[in-house]
Amino acid sequence: MRRASTWLFGLALLAQALGAAGAQGVPATTGFAASVAPVVLVKIEGAIGPATADHLHRALAMAANVKAPLALLQIDTPGGLDTSMRSIIKDILASPVPVASYVAPNGARAASAGTYILYASHIAAMAPASNLGAATPVAIGLPTPGGQPDAPGAPDTRGASAASQGAPPGEHTADAMTAKRVGDAAAYIRSLAQLRGRNAVWAEKAVREAVSLSSQEALQSNVIDLIARDVADLLQQVNGREIVLASGTLRLATVGAQVVEFEADRRTRFLSVITDPSLALILMLVGIYGLLFEFSNLGFVLPGVIGGISLLLALFAFQMLSVNYAGLALLLLGVAFLIAEAFLPTFGALGVGGIVAFAFGAVLLIDGDVPGFGIPKSLIALLGATSAALILVVACMAAKARRRPVANMVSGSPALLDATGELIEFSDGEGWAMIRGEHWRIHGAGDLQIGGQVRVTRAQGHALEVAADSSDLAKRIPS
Repeated sequence: MRRASTWLFGLALLAQALGAAGAQGVPATTGFAASVAPVVLVKIEGAIGPATADHLHRALAMAANVKAPLALLQIDTPGGLDTSMRSIIKDILASPVPVASYVAPNGARAASAGTYILYASHIAAMAPASNLGAATPVAIGLPTPGGQPDAPGAPDTRGASAASQGAPPGEHTADAMTAKRVGDAAAYIRSLAQLRGRNAVWAEKAVREAVSLSSQEALQSNVIDLIARDVADLLQQVNGREIVLASGTLRLATVGAQVVEFEADRRTRFLSVITDPSLALILMLVGIYGLLFEFSNLGFVLPGVIGGISLLLALFAFQMLSVNYAGLALLLLGVAFLIAEAFLPTFGALGVGGIVAFAFGAVLLIDGDVPGFGIPKSLIALLGATSAALILVVACMAAKARRRPVANMVSGSPALLDATGELIEFSDGEGWAMIRGEHWRIHGAGDLQIGGQVRVTRAQGHALEVAADSSDLAKRIPS
């Protein structure tokens, strides 16, 4: 087994060296010719989470790299995580390329987090049959504490209710949490509206009262800049518009510009799947119950492995851990599982868990779009396959050793026949003896004395039949 492990470990190092050499020989490309400056289209569909934020961050970086005249976000979302939304808005505000948000196609919506993103963009547009609004923040999985917040100027009925129940007016712990959350969100969207010169009054109303607007109403209320039938119509309408950036004023030239969609790669699609709110909640429960079962029944291993991996993925999905930290934690967890497999008789449970954790960690941590830091997927697959082969060899050897007949073993009670030891305790035919450095339960008859030498005559289960050692008797019998 040691020889096999050494060969497989050497193969893994060789694969890593070859993969690193291959990665250095492959130039990084963006997929566009240097002379082409296309409009970069990014689609934001479904719930906004860490995968969406990561995808948009890379899209804006690529748009800046190719000097695109415009980055166009096509939005259709019911909302998402506040942390992810703020990460997206920071990227938009820092972008050297103008960003236009377009709620499309017909029937799409930019609810909750989508409204904030729309307000943060340099240009806000909507398709004819679309809507936006309902931007009140809520806690995940919990009802809004204290009910809905009161509209501005409405009487404080909650204070009267609390006073009638004997509570001092104004002391509402749950309502205070709601007020803090809503107040912070209202100030945030109001600052975005003031930055872009849009309707700040309605923006705050969308947060405090969860109101919504159709596209026509949004245009009339100075919430958006224009209504466009499709992308081509939008590019026609924004052509020649002046946009204020941190670097200065830029006049858009978008008529006839090529539109190239920045599509989600496999990594982003995978992250989108595990960050789906329903799946994230399931992963969190699986992680908690797996660890709980493992800690209450130490030695099962598999529930702990599944629980640890699921919990780390859930923490990433809820953005309690960033992509880098979650990926690093999974990589370290995978390595720890693989090392533990070599020392613990888990018959592959830790090894398989280590491979899975290592693969997930590599996907989360490694961004192939960063020049010089991309790692070939073939290398990750080869390292995973090498680790799997090592675990298979170890598991097969452990299974063979388990099936080996007891008579062929070099340890255990059958191997102690004719062995001698010292009698430690003896009474009524039973006692304990120290034989080959181990304590054994013994049965015996005849002249057995504590401290004397005994010889094993028979193995019966986990107990040994012993008799007085003849050489020890010879020493004690006078000549």
